[in-house]
Amino acid sequence: MAPTLAGVDGCKAGWIMVRHEGDDPPTTAVFPVFAELIATLPDDAIVAVDMPIGLPETCGRSGRGPEILVRPLLGARQSSVFAIPSRAAIYAEADAFTDIETWYAAHRRASLVARATSDPPRGVSIQAFGLFARIREIDALLIARPDLRTRIFESHPEVAFWRLNGGRAMQLPKKIKGAVNPSGMEERKALLGRCGYDRAFLDMPPPRGAGTDDFLDATAMAAIARRIADGDAVSFPDPPMKDGLGVPIAIWA
Repeated sequence: MAPTLAGVDGCKAGWIMVRHEGDDPPTTAVFPVFAELIATLPDDAIVAVDMPIGLPETCGRSGRGPEILVRPLLGARQSSVFAIPSRAAIYAEADAFTDIETWYAAHRRASLVARATSDPPRGVSIQAFGLFARIREIDALLIARPDLRTRIFESHPEVAFWRLNGGRAMQLPKKIKGAVNPSGMEERKALLGRCGYDRAFLDMPPPRGAGTDDFLDATAMAAIARRIADGDAVSFPDPPMKDGLGVPIAIWA
């Protein structure tokens, strides 16, 4: 029997999942906590998630090995691949933020740690800093439960679309100046339709707390989860690296 497949992306309300159970139509749901999402899945489920997995102790100019390898594949879309800083930087500011000034102060402190653990010294973009809490969620779970390291795989939407499109990057951005770009969304819906997704599913409103871009990205992650389950996925690098705690480091597509 085919395993349950799940594609996951971060969203405003937490995490959006697109789930496949055998030949049944895919379903979608939003969860506030990643561990709660995983708890709804059977023990043999394969999960592809748009979030960095595996954290280095120190970083070079362009981030981890996976980021360096996939950026050249994406053409104009390569700016969507953030450089991931050190474990120390990601854990430097783990407290909740009470206001915007606290947020910016925490970003500055995390950037100082990132500079101290990178060569040449490199700070943290505000966009990457916004992912840190979600990176820590997955990291803590994989440290506590090593059995999940063979079930939960890092992917990236634009790398996924590149692979699903026969090694050709998407031509149009999903967003322009923070606003959804309808033409970019249509390009990705058309590709997912060619990959077997029903147009009615792709056109439905996303669950509350998630955006249309999050929904399409999670669907692309589900398509990569299927490739992983079928043995058709590739990893960057191949074979995957491991961080200092034994967590795999690779982007799968």
